[in-house]
Amino acid sequence: MQNIQDYDSHYDAVIVGARCAGAATAMLLARAGANVLLIDRQQYGTDVVSTHALMRAGVMQLARWGLLPEIIAAGTPPVTRTAFHYGQETVPVTIKSEHGVDFLCAPRRTVLDRVLVDAARRAGADVRHGVSLTDLQYGLDGQVTGALLKDGAGGRAGVRADLVIGADGRQSVVARRVNARFNVKGTHSSGYVYGYYEGLPDDGYHWYFENGTAAGAIPTNNGEHCVFAGVHRDQFTNTFRGDLMRGFRRMAAANSPKLAESLDNGQLVGRLRGFSGGVGYLRQCHGPGWALVGDAGYFKDPLTAHGITDAFRDAELLSRAVLAGTTRSLGHYQDERDALSRPLFEVTNTIASFEWDLDQIKQHHGRLIDAMKAEADHIANFSAIDSLAA
Repeated sequence: MQNIQDYDSHYDAVIVGARCAGAATAMLLARAGANVLLIDRQQYGTDVVSTHALMRAGVMQLARWGLLPEIIAAGTPPVTRTAFHYGQETVPVTIKSEHGVDFLCAPRRTVLDRVLVDAARRAGADVRHGVSLTDLQYGLDGQVTGALLKDGAGGRAGVRADLVIGADGRQSVVARRVNARFNVKGTHSSGYVYGYYEGLPDDGYHWYFENGTAAGAIPTNNGEHCVFAGVHRDQFTNTFRGDLMRGFRRMAAANSPKLAESLDNGQLVGRLRGFSGGVGYLRQCHGPGWALVGDAGYFKDPLTAHGITDAFRDAELLSRAVLAGTTRSLGHYQDERDALSRPLFEVTNTIASFEWDLDQIKQHHGRLIDAMKAEADHIANFSAIDSLAA
């Protein structure tokens, strides 16, 4: 383990947070020749609560970055079918080939985050785990000029940087330190309980909707499915209080007796984990010497399972803006991010309200699919930058 004092005196970018968005940004910038420091307060390979599901645009980017074979080789099952269950009605969907992608996948975060971090390291990024950001450094003009860091042993160091990027999630220290404003805030949020189950049918993504509740079963690594069940966050405490398993199974059965039967025949691996909800937002995502990416700058309810796909998209948008090297390019990053995000954000906020019947949720899903297709088309038409390729 390197000593915290062994940092370079100056970096082109310091990235705080080595999850999806941060690790992808570090990889892309390092591949382009930038001197990048990537830090994370957690240790390498730790898990995180997630639905895991990647949509077409996210799989496209993993393929373009040359990382998809590694994800599949780690035992991530390709998903060629998905099904939407609206009460007693099932709408099956076969994943068609488009933009060179003919399957989806949902890698466990212990797989996905490691692959991205390893790729960043191979590209030349200086990667340090167990290191936290304590504060930012500023010039006389108020521009961010570096970061103050601390490791688990109490060692401290200051590093200079042209840009400090916050990829440190919803509670982003970078966003708080620069007082990044909320340009858009949601009005609804849902809460979920997640668990991993062995022994469920391996037949693609399943999304379940009933009045007042929703659930999903998503195949991931090691022959397991990530299964979640949730309600509006105002109902979360009453639904799951006192007996997490009882509430989870009751919500699963309310969505689908077939899902409940599958859980009866399967085996829970580990423990159930809860997420009590959080209202979505779009934050200002750049300023003098700083930028935000991933949940630090843009978060929406996890019910539409699009967070990782958005994180990859924004990592590439930001990387391209940084490589362009102008304030105008960072402004374009925010404009492009917002234009792609707003349709997804708005329909997700509506779905998270649970103020719909089964006919209405079908219509909301139609809007969601249109927004995802527009996003995939946009990403497929990115102009080629050879230095961002594998």
